[in-house]
Amino acid sequence: MICWSFWHFTRQRLCMKRWLAACVWALSAYLIGAAAHAADQKQPHIIFVLADDLGPGDLGCYGGTIAPTPHIDQLATGGLRFTQFYAAAPVCSPSRCGLITGQFPARWRIHTFLQTVAGDKERDQADFLDPNAPSLPRLLKQAGYKTAHIGKWHLGGGRDVVNPPKFAAYGYDEGIGTWESPEPHPDITASDWIWSDKDKVKRWKRTEFFVDRTLDFLKRHDDSPCFVNLWLDDTHTPWVPSADASAKSQEKADLQNVITEMDRQIGRLRDGLRRLGIEDSTLLIFTADNGPLPAFRGERTAGLRGSKISLYEGGIREPFIACWPKRISADAVNRATVMSNVDMLPTLCAIAGAKVQTEAHSDGENLSAAVLGQSTPERTRPLFWEYGWNDKFAKPRAKRDQSPPLAVRDGKWKLLVNADGSGAELYDISADEKETHNLAAQEPEVAKRLTALVLQWRKSLPK
Repeated sequence: MICWSFWHFTRQRLCMKRWLAACVWALSAYLIGAAAHAADQKQPHIIFVLADDLGPGDLGCYGGTIAPTPHIDQLATGGLRFTQFYAAAPVCSPSRCGLITGQFPARWRIHTFLQTVAGDKERDQADFLDPNAPSLPRLLKQAGYKTAHIGKWHLGGGRDVVNPPKFAAYGYDEGIGTWESPEPHPDITASDWIWSDKDKVKRWKRTEFFVDRTLDFLKRHDDSPCFVNLWLDDTHTPWVPSADASAKSQEKADLQNVITEMDRQIGRLRDGLRRLGIEDSTLLIFTADNGPLPAFRGERTAGLRGSKISLYEGGIREPFIACWPKRISADAVNRATVMSNVDMLPTLCAIAGAKVQTEAHSDGENLSAAVLGQSTPERTRPLFWEYGWNDKFAKPRAKRDQSPPLAVRDGKWKLLVNADGSGAELYDISADEKETHNLAAQEPEVAKRLTALVLQWRKSLPK
């Protein structure tokens, strides 16, 4: 009897221990799961809006007078606006390459817009972005994001380039492209050109189409953080704001109507985020790929010298607005931090909690503290550009806007120079952003140092 009682008591204690152990295990699992869920909740949705051929003078919040832009202005009022943001190139394909890879586009032999196979060969460039290059969407996908490209691509596909890598090769879960892409959407590509009157979705409705697809993607993936490239092409010529407009027109009135419609669609995008209940958990960025053309005598560049296809400021300095309610202070302006779109890969990966092998992405810098408005860090390394080193590259019509083919920005100094080291132009951008006073003669040591720096950089590029 005593033995039986002892056995029963022991069994009860063992059961109790197992029960407690099970409870502890369940609680631990719950806490770990809750922590992981909380970490996931800290990953914002990221929508990166990239306008085409747009200058700071096209937006009211940058002092522009081309057309009213109330919705984009409200985006700036609700967030942070940068005044020294640079594109990686003065033309679309290399600029987009810099954004995706976090590296200067010449590293991947993309020097100007991708075109026919013969045209690319004349400019010694690749026919598409190498899928082995570093990729922002791929890194975000590895960090748990659902990823989509929606809009203009122009990093491979179209014209006579066959079998370009699909969007999935770069880490996108879904891709909706225009004609110059590996997967052109049939509703906007009825012919072999960027626009056709046979398109189901007309050119003046294209931005609305892209915004609708973006909101649909976010709605279908409400259980995970999302990254969307929303790359608009309506501000690139031809400007076709309505069925009555000519597809060949470059009149300012057509541009004004196109900008007005683009601005309205940014408003629709933000309304859609509110309806989905994710506005407060979304980092929304608005910028552009390169300067405008035509620039209407500098009106679209806000008076900066140059335009698209020029390495003067008007060709590469772009608006940049970051809005994340409750995380980024409203109505703020960063006038100090020099930032480039090659910085977006390490910066957005840091914000999203994605792992980056720093040594593999050496051109961009993590400037997340600047984007989040926490501080105004300075770049630790210079920025480099190259464009137009032979007569096959398009140049601006105005002689004054035709820049040398190499440029470097280091601190307050910017130097432009020919590939043989001649014709150096040195500007103190902090005091002379319109590049009117060449200081190469007054500051020979600075000019010599920066000339050697940019020539050494060019020498390091693939042949």
